[in-house]
Amino acid sequence: MEERFRTFTVLITKLYRAIRKIKSEETEEYGLSNSHVSCLYYLYKEKSLTLKELVDICLEDKAILSKATVHLETKGLIACDSNQKKRYNSYFTLTEKGLAVAKSIAGKIDEILEYASADI
Repeated sequence: MEERFRTFTVLITKLYRAIRKIKSEETEEYGLSNSHVSCLYYLYKEKSLTLKELVDICLEDKAILSKATVHLETKGLIACDSNQKKRYNSYFTLTEKGLAVAKSIAGKIDEILEYASADI
């Protein structure tokens, strides 16, 4: 049992490092932060999410993700269905430009997840 736990923790650590590496590469290539990458990834997977849902999925602070969505909108990567100032319950979706970036990010993350889960 102890060996299984050790194997499990090593694999989780490797997976975490791989995802951090992907996020670093994407942040460099597209001028994004880790929270931006997470937003794009989950919007790609779910098609449409509210800021509240993004906060829950990304496990990030509401203020951080609020700033992240504003930045992603400014870069033309996402769009919101509301022009209200407080958009916590408004839906965000990817633009065509955002879809291309998110597809690249998701492909890399999915590759790593598939590779890492093969050993579990």
